[in-house]
Amino acid sequence: MVSLLPRAPYVAYLPKPAPSLRPPQPAMSSSSAAAPAEAAAQPRKLPVLLFDVMDTLVRDPFYHHIPAFFKMSFKELLESKQPTSWSEFEKGLIDENELAKKFFNDGRSFDLEGLKECMVRAYEYIDGVEDILCCLKKNNYEMHAFANYPIWKTQAFA
Repeated sequence: MVSLLPRAPYVAYLPKPAPSLRPPQPAMSSSSAAAPAEAAAQPRKLPVLLFDVMDTLVRDPFYHHIPAFFKMSFKELLESKQPTSWSEFEKGLIDENELAKKFFNDGRSFDLEGLKECMVRAYEYIDGVEDILCCLKKNNYEMHAFANYPIWKTQAFA
């Protein structure tokens, strides 16, 4: 398993949100008075934050690292790759073996494992994102991230 980010995040200071910025507590009615005491004692959670991973949290290697892996310019890569193979792979319509067969218009072979390693090595936080995520976590925000890499995400984001 390869870790997405080799360096540990560090914590920066962000003041807790003012109580007035938190969502209002639901009013208790006589029918809800029977709710467990522990549930009633817990403050309402902050909003859930959803992030797209690529070019929101980490740099997408497709624009710079992947063309370099193939020793091509970005324009050359776009002209020589089959236009739908990558999106089909992201959607789970084809597996990585089929991707390797269909990736280039001319059917040329390439080092699929090398491509995966290149992508995993290239992932890095966008400047400032580590601080933001650490501060949000420290302030108890619930966060989830999503990516379009159905097979490779387990290697890249482990």
